[in-house]
Amino acid sequence: MKPTVVALTIVATLFQASPALSQSDKPTVVLVHGAFADGSSWNSVIEILEKDGYPVVAVGNPLRSVKGDAEYVADVVVSVKSPVVLVDHSYGGSVISEAANGAKNVSA
Repeated sequence: MKPTVVALTIVATLFQASPALSQSDKPTVVLVHGAFADGSSWNSVIEILEKDGYPVVAVGNPLRSVKGDAEYVADVVVSVKSPVVLVDHSYGGSVISEAANGAKNVSA
């Protein structure tokens, strides 16, 4: 994927999750879905977290390869300007384990 397309996709993801852009003393929760799912699988979780005041980003995991997906998620994580808590389901565990490697803003 070309860098420009990746950047535009990340920006679109963040605008869809605009509460993550607001100021908060709570960490931003970045949700990564597993295989055979998409970001909407987190809808009920997002509702609960936002009700409790957490900024949330549900990443649209591309599901291409662990390495490629981790790079994509890492780009999203770096763009968040607050501490990040990475949360996964299933295959997303492999992705966030690699994506968090070296990310200074990942707190959990």
